[in-house]
This record gives sequence, structure tokens and C-alpha cells, in this order.
Amino acid sequence: MPEGTGMDKFRDRFPKRYFDVGLAEEHAVTFAAGLASEGYRPVVAIYSTFMQRAYDQIEHDVCLQKLPVILCLDRAGLVGEDGPTHHGVFDYSYLRMIPGMSVMAPADENELQNMMRTAIEMNAPVAIRYPRGAGVGVTLDAEPKALPVGKGARLKDGTDVTLLAIGNRVHPALEAAQILEDKGYSVGVVNMRWVKPMDVELLKECAAKTPRLVTIEDNVIQGGFGSAVLEALTPGRAEVLRLGIPDSFVEHGAPHLLYDSIGLSAPKIAERVAAWLPQKSRATV
Repeated sequence: MPEGTGMDKFRDRFPKRYFDVGLAEEHAVTFAAGLASEGYRPVVAIYSTFMQRAYDQIEHDVCLQKLPVILCLDRAGLVGEDGPTHHGVFDYSYLRMIPGMSVMAPADENELQNMMRTAIEMNAPVAIRYPRGAGVGVTLDAEPKALPVGKGARLKDGTDVTLLAIGNRVHPALEAAQILEDKGYSVGVVNMRWVKPMDVELLKECAAKTPRLVTIEDNVIQGGFGSAVLEALTPGRAEVLRLGIPDSFVEHGAPHLLYDSIGLSAPKIAERVAAWLPQKSRATV
């Protein structure tokens, strides 16, 4: 899938460094593990939904042997016109349970290039998952830079609630925060960046600042990013609302319409958070 994954440009520029094994995901991952065992740093680009076919190989051939294979999971989240078979909404859940695997998701195109640099420098199994489609339009760093492993970034502070967002839900979370602040709420926003390892210290800081946290992801709720946050927090430290893909297969349609229909667009995020916050946290407008 060189055109689908965007690898065609790499193939044309570096033909001796590009290997197309066809639609053979299991072989692709084991082949990459073999290359890694001989000192190479392979990058495996496969759609998120089809990486599931290579789960056994990721576990046994890559992570068990602690090989530095980089998994690039294209079309993560809702992919819209590709149809329900292509929605990549399970990868946080099926990857984070594997020992030795790190999982990160960029908020935009600049973070994507920085995460690629980070993955190359980690010398360990790592997955980067990112959505289909155009970028947000942010300015790109002239040179990709490595990010701190397992560390998120606080984007704004608040006192009523903190939105913990990851991947392509970070920018909608910022928009939702503005909608909520226009209604009188004080809202913090954090770009968590990593599902594993989780930035536990940042979570504790957020829980100390606001009594309520909202996790926002484009992965299924079961076993996903929000679940990882709950596992990392001491019970009772904060109230947590988890927003993500519901326990059902999402139909075909334009991504912006689908995200709105399942409550993950900026206006719907703001609406759900406002309905969840208790009356005493509401300012008189």
C-alpha cells in the first residue's frame, strides 16, 4: 500500500531502503524484526485496522525480543469514506497491554515528525498512530526534534476541569475549552502525547489543580487511553469522565460528521462536559 500509506515518495527517493511485501502484515512485522536483530532500524507502515492481523508477531517477534521496530499506524481513529472496516479505533487498547511497547499519538503534523525522530532515538519497540487526511496547518519545525519519552504538555490551566486529550482530539479539546469558557467555566487542557508510558506526574498535577478530569480519545473506551489514566491515578484522587468511541462499530461517513454523531466533535465535547459538571461548578452568566 505505498500510495495509501504515503510511502511512494520514500520508495521513489530511496528504492534500496524500501521493501513492499504486499498485503502480508504478519510477514511485514516479522521481516522488520529480523532486520532489527541485525542492526537496522525498520519502520513498518500499515493501516491501524490491519495491524491487528500482525498482533502475534508484534508480541512475540518484536516486543519479547525488545527489538527497535517502529510501527507507524496510519488511518488511526475514524477514517470516514474508507468504511467501517477501516476505522482504526482499537490500537491503544491492543498495543498498550504488551510489555515493552510504547505508544504515542501526535496532535498535529509537527508533532508527527517530532515523534518519528523520538521513535528512532528510543532503540525500543514503539508505535506512532496518526489519522488519515490533511494536517491541522501548524508550522513545522525546520528540523524534527526528539520529545521527552512519556511526557505530555500542559496547554492551558483551569480550575473547574482539565481536559486530557491525545492525538487528533487535542485541537478539538482546545476548541471545546473555549466554548466552555464562554459559558463561564475555567478549563485546563493537556496534550498527553503518550498512552504508554503514561505521564503519571502530570496526571497528579492535573488532579491537584482541578477536582475533575476528562479523557478524550478516538479509540474505543474499553482498554484505551481513558482506561490507562484510571489505572495510573490513585483511586479517589479525581473524578474522571471518559470520552471515546462507543462500544459499537461506527458506520461509513465523512469524519467530521461521524465525530459529531458520537459526541467527539468540539461542540459535542463541550456539551457533554458541561452536562457532567455539577451545578456548583457553574459560573453565573
